[in-house]
Amino acid sequence: MLIVLSLFGCSDSSSSRSAYLISVTNLTNNQPLSPPAFILHEKEYAAWQIGTSASAGLEELAESGDPGPFLAEAADNMHVLATSQGSSVIGPGNSENVEIEIKRNSDTHLSFVSMLVNTNDAMAGLLDASIGSLGRNESITLYGRSYDAGTEVNSETAESVPGPAAGGEGFNPERNDTGFVAAHSGVVTAADGLQASALDESHRWQNPVVRLTVTRTK
Repeated sequence: MLIVLSLFGCSDSSSSRSAYLISVTNLTNNQPLSPPAFILHEKEYAAWQIGTSASAGLEELAESGDPGPFLAEAADNMHVLATSQGSSVIGPGNSENVEIEIKRNSDTHLSFVSMLVNTNDAMAGLLDASIGSLGRNESITLYGRSYDAGTEVNSETAESVPGPAAGGEGFNPERNDTGFVAAHSGVVTAADGLQASALDESHRWQNPVVRLTVTRTK
């Protein structure tokens, strides 16, 4: 499925605008990706930072898969050029395409985030990839890794994992983990001794967890 979004300054002539086709592919074995969030922005914007607390919107995305509050936060930032979200869950090995059009800006960067839904609060993410220098019809391939939002303890229980492996609770505003975003160490699973885990070996992953191909089409 292709989603097309055009934001900010739609009355500009086509020669002053750029469009980017972004294809995201799930590289995991058994971790569906929630509908992803895409942000085109200038370098001054940071979607999140390692070692700092996740925003309320990022917490909700990481725990429930809902990108709406996170994208609303981004849209309020003066350095954000455009935002878009995917239309559906992306299964292992599957892809989704989104096209975003903006006023031409050489300082264009891409950030991406989606929940690994068979987890408590793991995210597939890409931060601050520079794409503004791409020429028309040029492409770049980028890879995203896994992050831990640090907002929910990684208990892996059926009650706390919202994906199809368990069908448990999604977003809970109470935070009970480290309190900061970090690289994710992966799931433990019942097979490796976490007896209450609803997950098995198929839910493990290695980085990278997503591949993004960005093509400038205009």
